Amino acid sequence: MNGVLERAQWWVQDYAYAATRQVLGLASGVKPETFHSGNERPVLVIPGIYENWHFMLPLITAVHQAGHPVHVVTVLQWNRKSVPEGARLVADHLASQDLRDVVLLAHSKGGLIGKFAMMGMNGDKRIDRMIAVCSPFSGSRYARFMLAPSLRAFSPLNAITVQMAREQNVNQHISSVFGTFDPHIPEGSVLPGARNIKLDVAGHFRILGHEDTVRTILKEIKLP
Repeated sequence: MNGVLERAQWWVQDYAYAATRQVLGLASGVKPETFHSGNERPVLVIPGIYENWHFMLPLITAVHQAGHPVHVVTVLQWNRKSVPEGARLVADHLASQDLRDVVLLAHSKGGLIGKFAMMGMNGDKRIDRMIAVCSPFSGSRYARFMLAPSLRAFSPLNAITVQMAREQNVNQHISSVFGTFDPHIPEGSVLPGARNIKLDVAGHFRILGHEDTVRTILKEIKLP
């Protein structure tokens, strides 16, 4: 019973974090160009579904303060487009800004978009690697209960999910970061052949604000 109550508490904390971040992000008024300066390797941030780029503002700020120019794809808006469409917008942004040796920093669905871009839209080698936090690389069995098509697309049986699961060549260039319990992805975020990093924190959203996550991301960005 204690385990059930503990997980219920994690659910509440997770949604509380998500709601707070949505409000604070929208109220911030900060512009994307604020984070374009820096002498370290560039980072491009891809949020999850129903998240705009402001949702990841704490991570963006931390990465920028470490000397990295940070870019966001504003045309993704709330990231409700299909994974291939989102990947095309990412690739277009990289080309239009002439960004190279880029590290993708993604959350949840953002990791699927990033991997899809790495698989078939990286012919000019602009993307070097990706750090994905709580990404449903194997889908989520909960997707079949969702009414919105954009959420049902996370089914483990979805054609895009199956296609990406079979393609493992790019996995060695991905760091998959996740916690001890993810209320949205019971399958977990372990990706074969990737650098799988499990942190001692629970949640799908609030892991983004945890100090261990920030430290891990900054460390992974530095990898050759």
